[in-house]
Amino acid sequence: MTSSPDPGSTATEEASNRRSRPPLVALLGNPNTGKSSVFNRLTGLRQHIANYPGVTVEKKVGTTTLGDGADAMTVRIVDLPGSYSLSATSPDERVVIDVLAAEGGNERPDLLVCVLDATNLKRNLFLASQLAEFDLPLIIVLNQWDVVKRSGARIDIGLLQLRLGVPVVPTVASTGEGIQELRQAIQSALARGPRLKRISWPDPMTEISSMIRKAAEGHGHSLPDPEIQRILFDSHSAVEERLRLPSDASRALVQEAREKLRSRGFNPGSVEAVWHYEHIDRLVDGVIERGTVRTRHATESIDRLLMHKFWGSLILVAIMWVVFQSLYSWASPLMDLIDALTAWLQATVSPWFGGMPILQSLIVDGVIAGVGGVLIFVPQIAILFLFIGILEDTGYMARAAFLMDKLFGWCGLNGKSFIPLLSSYACAIPGIMAARSLEDPKARITTIMMAPLMSCSARLPVYVLMIGAFIEPVYGPWVSGWLLLAMHFVGILVSLPLAWFTNRVLLKTRTLPFLLEMPPYRIPSGRNLFIRTWGGAREFILRAGTVILAFSVVIWALLYFPRDPAVAARERAAFVAGQSIPPKEVEARLADEGSQQSVALLNRIQGAYVEQSYMGRMGKFLQPIFEPAGFDWKISIGVLASFPAREVIIATLGITYNLGSEVNEDSESLREIMAAQKWTSGPRAGTPIFTVPTVIAVMVFFALCLQCGSTLAVIVKELNWKWALAAFFGMTSMAWIASVLIYQIGTRMAA
Repeated sequence: MTSSPDPGSTATEEASNRRSRPPLVALLGNPNTGKSSVFNRLTGLRQHIANYPGVTVEKKVGTTTLGDGADAMTVRIVDLPGSYSLSATSPDERVVIDVLAAEGGNERPDLLVCVLDATNLKRNLFLASQLAEFDLPLIIVLNQWDVVKRSGARIDIGLLQLRLGVPVVPTVASTGEGIQELRQAIQSALARGPRLKRISWPDPMTEISSMIRKAAEGHGHSLPDPEIQRILFDSHSAVEERLRLPSDASRALVQEAREKLRSRGFNPGSVEAVWHYEHIDRLVDGVIERGTVRTRHATESIDRLLMHKFWGSLILVAIMWVVFQSLYSWASPLMDLIDALTAWLQATVSPWFGGMPILQSLIVDGVIAGVGGVLIFVPQIAILFLFIGILEDTGYMARAAFLMDKLFGWCGLNGKSFIPLLSSYACAIPGIMAARSLEDPKARITTIMMAPLMSCSARLPVYVLMIGAFIEPVYGPWVSGWLLLAMHFVGILVSLPLAWFTNRVLLKTRTLPFLLEMPPYRIPSGRNLFIRTWGGAREFILRAGTVILAFSVVIWALLYFPRDPAVAARERAAFVAGQSIPPKEVEARLADEGSQQSVALLNRIQGAYVEQSYMGRMGKFLQPIFEPAGFDWKISIGVLASFPAREVIIATLGITYNLGSEVNEDSESLREIMAAQKWTSGPRAGTPIFTVPTVIAVMVFFALCLQCGSTLAVIVKELNWKWALAAFFGMTSMAWIASVLIYQIGTRMAA
């Protein structure tokens, strides 16, 4: 006979498991309160990025040690997304509620640390008052205490602590002032469990809450007061599903509850704020004494310039030019150094496996090249995160978002998407990672999906090769320059309508007002900038680097196998027979590895191996699909082989045209042999492959397709596989349609 589990023993087991783990402390607060700076001060470099269960929102998690000696304890700290209130209308936005209520696989915190802007105490206490409903131990942190003191204002900390019923710790997170006191307060609060005084709800609210609770209990679910409040007060509440009622019954219940509240003279959309602020007014009465010094005078003076329609926009363009140039010029020497070190390591390691060609190629061309392909992005990512940190910590990021909001507002985004998208012109990878700065999860998804369409630097070699070989000789440098510039705008012109479609149709984002608090200007903290820069580079290496390396090895295998020795023998025999000198003399020259004949034969064999490789066979198999765009099988192989990185197509074309992999976009030999290529079969037999329509079709294809395994890997890590595959197949299909239309229409117009 099987016995049923004892609920009491289950609860005891859960409590035991909870005690075996370090306590979990959750940091909460409004945006721009310095919450992340407090997190950095508490955890230092002992932090990492993770995702909340079931949503795309990221979380920063770290550890810290409190106390000394026998009293020392390790504490886990999670930095929850900044929010002005607990109102949530989507699964991503309800992350804070899920954590506080331990829903959806989240662990319930042992302590809440609510970080407030000490200069806006009353408004910031609104979130703290809502948090009190969860009946969790809580500490109040009054950050930016130095600004309060400079203003001449006075906050009676002792009286405030007495009124709130919880510890209140003043801090200056940028300098570390008060952090040690905060550590002590956390350790003490974990032992004592202080609760913030809760609002006294009027009778109508108590009655209506009881009605909703009983309906949930009727379906076997106990609904706590904070979630009932969210269902009642939030239009299109994200937690309404927790009633566990049929959708029609759920809507009817909520509608009935809201109507009852209206019948008592209360508006469900505004009454929560009224009640909470009445409660807050009583708590802070006599606590705050306003200063006479106008601390925001300097901020307002600077804003008159930086937020001016003309001068502010001009300054923004100049700042973005500096950021953009830095990703090119500052990162280039470091990227070149990494490239040189990779080449040196390949040359050094290659002789170690001289008798094992497969293992030699795997290590040299697969693993080492793959690791180099990961590390080469690190300088750009580090520099970008450094600049984003500077712009955010100084307070300028909010001003830039305000200036750019009108440009992006019509397609459902706001000005904060500008920085990630601009950064993607250098490389989509740091641009995608920069989208972490967007608080709105749906805006973050749309921005990430737009980023690969920006014309990154990896596309430039393709443009230079095609324009230099086929446009400039016919139309001259003036037309070529304008065409090169135009290619950089193809992606942005396509991405904005797609962003509108993604927001309005796929994500069904409701149009919301762009609310943004302008923080005061501050001097950035060097410690915070270092932690942010280090964290961004570290997360890229650990999270995306492994996937990029795997892509590199897979592409290497597809280009290497099957390695039939008969191919090399056949190409050698054909090469010797095709020379105008006696075979013995040819063989003698081939014995010299540095001779012209030896290099030419090696390139020919490499080209033959690529042609018969799995990748080459895929290129020939897919040629009928790409043929309507004017691509022959060699271009098709180049498209497939360039998946690890778009610029790889240059080396792949060099190999397939028997010129070797050392060619670049400026190689005259590559340009000449491409210009001489002709169709060998079909209705176009004998005609040039690379016509002007073909060239433009190739460039547009590369401008629109997601032909970058590294970018795809980062999308997987930042979002998930579904969004990554949607981006890959969606952009590839769009690129194919555009290139086919360009080639077919252009060919007919030229006929």
